[in-house]
This record gives sequence, C-alpha cells and structure tokens, in this order.
Amino acid sequence: MATLAANNQRTEMPHFIVADNQELTRFGVERLLAEQVGAVVRYAHTRAELLEQLQHHPQSVVVLDYKLFDFANEDDLMDTGRQFPQSRWVLLSDRLSIKFLRRIAYETQSMGVVFKDASLQALRAGLQYALKQERYLCHQVTELLLDLQRRELEQGATDDLTATEVDILRCIAQGKTTRQIANERFLSRHTVNTHRKNIFRKLSVRTAHDATVQAIKTGILDISIYR
Repeated sequence: MATLAANNQRTEMPHFIVADNQELTRFGVERLLAEQVGAVVRYAHTRAELLEQLQHHPQSVVVLDYKLFDFANEDDLMDTGRQFPQSRWVLLSDRLSIKFLRRIAYETQSMGVVFKDASLQALRAGLQYALKQERYLCHQVTELLLDLQRRELEQGATDDLTATEVDILRCIAQGKTTRQIANERFLSRHTVNTHRKNIFRKLSVRTAHDATVQAIKTGILDISIYR
C-alpha cells in the first residue's frame, strides 16, 4: 500500500497540527502520520493553542474535531480558515449538520471532511489530499449532499429553468465558451448568449462562477461539476 510519503510531492517538511481531545482518535491519527517520513506533528488542546500553532506554522495541515473544540460557532471556524489561507484542514468529526457540510462544500476549498466512522483509507486519503493542497470529502459526505440535491430536484428546484437552459448551464459550469457551446449544440452564438442572459436572470447572478455555485446549491447541477 502506498504511504503518504510516496504521494507527497512537496519538498518542504510537512507540518501537522492534531487538534482532537479524544485519546483513541489521536492514536489512530498518529499511526497514519507515522507513514509520512520526516513529518512534524504538533498538538493543540484548545482553540487558543491551535491559533498559536498556526501563527508560527501557517502552512500546516490541521486535523481537527470541530465539535470537541471551543469555537464559538461554524462562522468562527470558517473565519479561522480564511485567516490562514495557506493552511489545509481535515475536519475529522462525528456527523455534522447538512447545512454546515454544504457551506464547507461551496464556500471553501481548504477544508475537507472525514467522518469518524469512515474507513482508515478515507482518513489516509484526506491527509494525502491536504498535503497536495486539495480538498477531500469522504464518501458519506458526498452521498449526503447528493441525496439532498436529488430531493430538491424532486421538489422542483429546476422549474424556473428549461431543459435547454440547464444543459447550457452545465456547459458553462464546465468552462466552455459561447462559441464552443454554439458549435456543439448547432446553435448561433446569439441564441446561446440569449440563453445565458436568461439563466443569469433566473438565478439572480452576474457571473458564470456565481451561476455554477447557485446551481449546485439549489441542486440544479451535480456537485461533481464543482469539485
């Protein structure tokens, strides 16, 4: 089995901050981090200790059980992540609210989630992705978000967009230009631009990025488009 060291392409020594007050969980994380040759592992037992560690090592990978720490609320945690933009976070926790999971999925690329009842392979993947400056959502999280999107679709989340508009919105989310969409759909550029304006108007957005985010939030597009 490939180790974290085999997958880490960074030349500098990786730093981890383990912020979890459950001894058994810390032991499991330590065993996985032992695979990372030369890794520096530090510990934080309170929010204040975590902030102090991040001040000295802002590029650290933080392995955190949010529910066991003294963050005021979800906004406090999100603001802390933004305060240290070079850091990467693996939120290792019991079940989080679907509302919070959606915020993590749509509002930040620096935080990943692994539930504590997930497999060791999932936690290993979460650490690997964080070292590569990428975000990882475990299978359970992805299934929860997809199930929510399916339910929203059943409730008519796409009623305001026509099938053609949804199709073109998917192309926009994939980064295709107006010319490319027109050529693929055998449409004129004028027609595509008209659809584009109607899509933006119906979603109350002004940019392609905002249209994509709004479409995923409301279940119009699959989350895999934005990952």
